[in-house]
Amino acid sequence: MQNLISIFMERRHDLLIALWQHLEISIVSLLIAMVIAIPLAIWVVRHQRFAEIFLQITSILQTIPSLALLGLLIPMVGIGTVPATIALVIYALLPIFQNTYTGISEIDSSIEEAVDAFGMSSTRKLFKVELPIAMPQIVSGIRTALVMIVGTATLAALIGAGGLGTFIMLGIDRNDTSLLIIGAVTSAMLAVILSLIVRWFQLAKPLHALIVFASILLMFGGISVHNVFIDRVQTITIAGKLGSEPEILINMYKELIENSDKHTNVELKPNFGKTTFLFSALKHDQIDIYPEFTGSVLETLVKEKSPTKKTAAQTYNQAKKALQEKEQMAYLKPMKYNNTYALAVNKEFKKDNNLRNISDLVKIENTLNPGMTLEFIDRHDGMKGLKKAYNLNVQTKAMEPALRYEAIHDGRINLIDAYATDSELQQYHLELLNDDKNFFPVYQGAPLMKMEFANKHPKVVKALNKLAGKISDKEMQKMNYEVNVQKKSANLVAHQYLIKHNLLKGE
Repeated sequence: MQNLISIFMERRHDLLIALWQHLEISIVSLLIAMVIAIPLAIWVVRHQRFAEIFLQITSILQTIPSLALLGLLIPMVGIGTVPATIALVIYALLPIFQNTYTGISEIDSSIEEAVDAFGMSSTRKLFKVELPIAMPQIVSGIRTALVMIVGTATLAALIGAGGLGTFIMLGIDRNDTSLLIIGAVTSAMLAVILSLIVRWFQLAKPLHALIVFASILLMFGGISVHNVFIDRVQTITIAGKLGSEPEILINMYKELIENSDKHTNVELKPNFGKTTFLFSALKHDQIDIYPEFTGSVLETLVKEKSPTKKTAAQTYNQAKKALQEKEQMAYLKPMKYNNTYALAVNKEFKKDNNLRNISDLVKIENTLNPGMTLEFIDRHDGMKGLKKAYNLNVQTKAMEPALRYEAIHDGRINLIDAYATDSELQQYHLELLNDDKNFFPVYQGAPLMKMEFANKHPKVVKALNKLAGKISDKEMQKMNYEVNVQKKSANLVAHQYLIKHNLLKGE
């Protein structure tokens, strides 16, 4: 509990930002869904032959898995709040449409006949009779949609839209239960509070409800337009992948850029998403810079043959050339450290079995009990290719990234995959085996941006190139350890490194 309170106090500012992002995307999505679904349902009541068609369409849309829907939207609209909002609107259509249609169509026929006998127009009948009678059911649909939106909106963090899902994803990535609890509990509380507010709208006087509704619409709509069209022009936006290492790097980028030009404002988007999401955001001008690995460029972004048994310089040059020719991207000079895949064992196991190289595992493969991530097991530059390159014949358990470190620490497994700069290597006193056949590709980090941006901002390029050839494997591992284990802030760790190595002018 003490740790939970401590993390809450430390991250309360980040929590407020995430809460506002979550609230903004939820309210905007709900309002758009209402504007679409309620008029459509009213129209369908008057044209019954289309009722079943639209009910089926909205039902089918809701069955699409959220991650699949986001994946389909990204190539069309990029990443960030736009695809997240579209997805949430799609999921909210069914309960609002269905309840509105049911509420109006099931009004007692005798009431309808009496109203018609008085000679009311269809518009007057709708607002004076039908909507008031159907309102409890319509509100029920809106409340259902709202709770669904707030819960599903946590996935927005996967595509760089922010929100409370950032805390949940970060908690999973860093195996931090406190972050998970903060994100999940805040999301649940937000759903309850918003549900009660919707209930108030039902009970409030029409004029009061209309004024509050219009105020909310103007506030969130105005802020959304401001964020999309104004903030992007005024700032340089730097994003990072999920984890401590990208967050440390983008904080270094921010400080170096602002230190080189006092008039430049840099906005950071940490834990923005995975490789393809960030690259899509860069292509769609939703971000300006993000740190990318040379191996990831060739393996994932430009789809070129994995450069095994190549030097770091050869890998970087191939990646830089491919990005420039295929994507018109500028790939700046890389840092020194190589965050490649590796195999790790604890010190006692290494000593007892006289292990030094990966090839040494062949002689003890009958005693090996590996636990590795599913991604590593399935990759050709992972376990698939490793078995062939080193003639290994072992069965591997698939485990969640954080769990495999706990499992080897507890002695349940004795061999894991790792990244060379993982903080857990220091935390659990693990050692890496030498890749004596140079199987794993090189993964050096370097700033990635559009060539157009690089040409317009030579000061930014010069500032970021100060990190070229800097930061060793051990230094990066140590900084990750300070953030993940010692709970130091990423911006403090980044600042301390820049000061120590005299990379800031005037300091």
